[in-house]
Amino acid sequence: MDAVIDNLPVLWGGFLRTLALLGIAGVASLALGTIVAAMRLSPIAPMRTVAAVYTELLRNTPLTLVLFGFAVIIPILGLQPRGVDSQTQFFILAAIGLSLYTSPFIAEAIRSGVNSIPVGQAEAARSIGLGFGQTLTTVVLPQAIRVVIPPIINVLIALTKNTSVAGGFFVVELFGASRKAINARGDEVVAILLSVAAFYLVVTVTLGLIAGAVEKRVAVLR
Repeated sequence: MDAVIDNLPVLWGGFLRTLALLGIAGVASLALGTIVAAMRLSPIAPMRTVAAVYTELLRNTPLTLVLFGFAVIIPILGLQPRGVDSQTQFFILAAIGLSLYTSPFIAEAIRSGVNSIPVGQAEAARSIGLGFGQTLTTVVLPQAIRVVIPPIINVLIALTKNTSVAGGFFVVELFGASRKAINARGDEVVAILLSVAAFYLVVTVTLGLIAGAVEKRVAVLR
């Protein structure tokens, strides 16, 4: 435990970066995933095709490869953020990579929720003159949101664990911080790793409890 206490500032800093990655990538993937879901549900065939290709491509690409592209290839192409230090650059690139990788899973959760709403709801909306966008935003999504919140929270739990992959690409988040702590105190590897697991559990268990509470509160009787 001495090693954990001695390295607590390092681990705490890594934990805060993990939370920052989760917050930024979570919000960005929710916004992008909603757009992709709307495109997949659109009556316009080219939009559906683009969204489907985007979804299948990213869902079937390993996260490690996605982050490798952002951490290594993007800087080689000279497309990295300017005016910030290298640590901040890698943090921003990791957040973008995590957002893009997570957004298709959000999109599929939303699309699944929308498809669970009876077709008659959309037909009734169209019968009174509402367009696709109006039908989706004012009739279908408000009902679907009750269904999609629990799976979306599950995706965010997976995102929390996926942030650890960024530790392999120059981002000193929680997993990256644990490596620094282990290098400093190699005799206490087990204690350090257990403390890291405890930090992750704080986030994932909390999100799991929120998902359970929301699911009970907004459960749709069938």
